[in-house]
Amino acid sequence: MTESVPEPAGTDGGAGARAEEAAAEGTAAASGTAATVAAADGAAPAARPGKRDWRGRRPFWGGLLVLLGGAEILFTLRAPLPVVLHIGMQGLAGYLVPAVMALCGLLILFNPAQRLFYSILAVLASLASWVTSNLGGFLIGMLLGVVGACLTFGWLPDQPPRRGRQRRLERREERRAAKTASV
Repeated sequence: MTESVPEPAGTDGGAGARAEEAAAEGTAAASGTAATVAAADGAAPAARPGKRDWRGRRPFWGGLLVLLGGAEILFTLRAPLPVVLHIGMQGLAGYLVPAVMALCGLLILFNPAQRLFYSILAVLASLASWVTSNLGGFLIGMLLGVVGACLTFGWLPDQPPRRGRQRRLERREERRAAKTASV
């Protein structure tokens, strides 16, 4: 029933890289903090590739845009009365639609296996915000939601890395190989 999100192509599931990082962190913990050792080597801290890998295994920018669109619409609901162009239904729907958008944005980020359902729900909520919430947060929130939902819908988890990313990965592996050969 649920769709699994495979690791990016060209990797061995990240097990080898994670094992190397764990070994490096273990030696860093024995001789001091990882940031101190990384600063001495001139390399970036070990936490940075982890964040980048987390972001790469999910439709990050799509989910973030949907979340920001929902937050922007919720913010414009509290705008001063002279600024409000279209009050909308002023009831539960005015708050429920942007809350659903924000929830879809969070679910896209933290449960990417169901991204297609969440993106369809997010685009419907974004379009419904036109009627229920100050013209969709004065168009900005609605457009952020629609663009984010489209990015999420079009995201494919099993694509090989782009050329620039592939080159960076190859250079990182070469540096690791040179570092282990020198040790």
